[in-house]
Amino acid sequence: MANKLVNNDFSAITFERKSVRVYDETYKISHEEMLEMIQEATLAPSSVNMQPWRFVVVESDEQKAKLKPLIRFNTRQNDTSSAMILIFGDMACYELGEEIYNQAVAEGKMPAEVRDQQLEAIIPYYQNFTREQMNDVVKIDASLAAMQLMLVARAHGYETNPIGGFEADQLAEIVDLDKERYVPVMILSIGKAKETGYPSVRLAAERITTFK
Repeated sequence: MANKLVNNDFSAITFERKSVRVYDETYKISHEEMLEMIQEATLAPSSVNMQPWRFVVVESDEQKAKLKPLIRFNTRQNDTSSAMILIFGDMACYELGEEIYNQAVAEGKMPAEVRDQQLEAIIPYYQNFTREQMNDVVKIDASLAAMQLMLVARAHGYETNPIGGFEADQLAEIVDLDKERYVPVMILSIGKAKETGYPSVRLAAERITTFK
C-alpha cells in the first residue's frame, strides 16, 4: 500500500490534536487507506506481541443506523463521520500467537528456537489468566493502538474523536462478534473535519507527578 501521509510534523500531529465531533458528510475514506492507517496503528506495542486489538469499520448507512442507539450522546460523530471504528480486545488473542511468531521467524526477526521457547511459556501463561486479568491486558494494549491510530489519522489529514460513551454489553453483537470473546475498548469517529474542535486544558505536570 502506498503511504498517504500529508503531514509529517510531529509537533503539529501530536500537540495540536483536538477531538472533532462534526465531519464532512460527503467525504469517504477508501478501504485501501483505512487499512493502511490501521496497519500503521498496529505498530503500537502489545504485551508479548500478542496484538489483541481488533477493528470493525462501520461506514454504511445501514450499519451506522444500528450503531446510533448504542452511542448515547455521540450521534453527531456517527451521522457525519466517514466511519466509526469500533476497537475490541480479543480475549483469546493467544490463539494467533503461533501465527505471529511464525511470521517473525519467516521475516528473519526471530530464530525458530526462540519462537518455540517463547510460545511454550507464553501460551499457557495467557490461558491461565482469569477473565479479569485478560480483560485488563487486552484493553491496555488496544488502547495503545487506538491512540496511535488517532495520531496516524492526523498524519493522513483526518481528525478523530475517541468515544467511551456507548452500550458496551451490546456493541459486539450488532457487528456479529462473540461478546464473550471480544470486549469493546472504545469507538473512534474519523473523517475530514468540519469544525476545529474545542480547546481544552491539562493539569500541570508538577500537579500530577511525584519523584521518589
